[in-house]
Amino acid sequence: MGDDASVNDVCVGPSSEQAGKAASCAGCPNQAACTSGAGRAVDPALAQVAERMRDIRHKILVLSGKGGVGKSTFAAQLAWTLSERFQVGVLDVDICGPSVPLMFGVSDDEVHRSSAGWSPVYASDNIAVMSVGFMLQSKTDAVVWRGPRKTALIKQFLADVDWGTLDFLVVDAPPGTSDEHLSVTQYLKESAPDGAIIVTTPQEMALLDVRKEISFCRKAGINIIGVVENMSGFVCPCCRHETAVFSGETGGARGMCKEMQVPFLGSIPLDPRLMASCEKGVSFVRTHPDAPTADALRQAIAAVLDSSESLRATAAMERPAADQDDQPMVL
Repeated sequence: MGDDASVNDVCVGPSSEQAGKAASCAGCPNQAACTSGAGRAVDPALAQVAERMRDIRHKILVLSGKGGVGKSTFAAQLAWTLSERFQVGVLDVDICGPSVPLMFGVSDDEVHRSSAGWSPVYASDNIAVMSVGFMLQSKTDAVVWRGPRKTALIKQFLADVDWGTLDFLVVDAPPGTSDEHLSVTQYLKESAPDGAIIVTTPQEMALLDVRKEISFCRKAGINIIGVVENMSGFVCPCCRHETAVFSGETGGARGMCKEMQVPFLGSIPLDPRLMASCEKGVSFVRTHPDAPTADALRQAIAAVLDSSESLRATAAMERPAADQDDQPMVL
């Protein structure tokens, strides 16, 4: 609570019995606020969120340490691919940069409210989407909000959206470790999320921030499902020759995962058709099933589904989606 930017690195947390009293609290600008015990008060929204999440089997966060690494692209393709067999929700908590509506072809839709709560926008029979992008008067409007207002909206998204019964909820978070991340992890804590997928690119500039993201997840008690290396190279759509785009001299994401002792989920090469699919709001894996990048996406998603006993059990379920054609998802 209080000024998060100046909190001690060894902060015991505002909900701890030692909040404001521990030796590490000395000199912290939030010491008085923590000593008051306000941080140990139970937010009633936690129970509301837990009730909403009760009918959602799996909750997966998609994170990145740095912007522009393809986090939302991977989140969208993860959701599209899962939707071939499962009911999927996508929650966009990148409040200042909502790109999810475009990636699902629903950027012109609006959110409606009913007695059951906010109704998400449906990109297909099997994908429900919620984003602040649906609430802007113009696509060019900037969201200039401070932390408390972002937190309030995320709380509403988690507590008030009527998702119904879902197999998966994919949460697309903004890059870095900001108020949005703290809010999501706080409100989902009682709902036992499966964990986080961290997306990066091979160069050390991006990997440096991924190490911080991993540290954040560990401090926040978030299970790390694994790391996806995006833009691992460029694959020519004609001859399929792959050319390295980033040097990755330190071993890329695979080497970093070994160093940080986290799972490596796979590398996904660049393909111009992938971004075209995102801008059209369609599934790249379905529209270009034979592309090397589509195969890499399938392998990474298969690794996600194989990352825990609970996810493996869901992946083994024979539940083909009703609105799909005869081209099944192959993992």
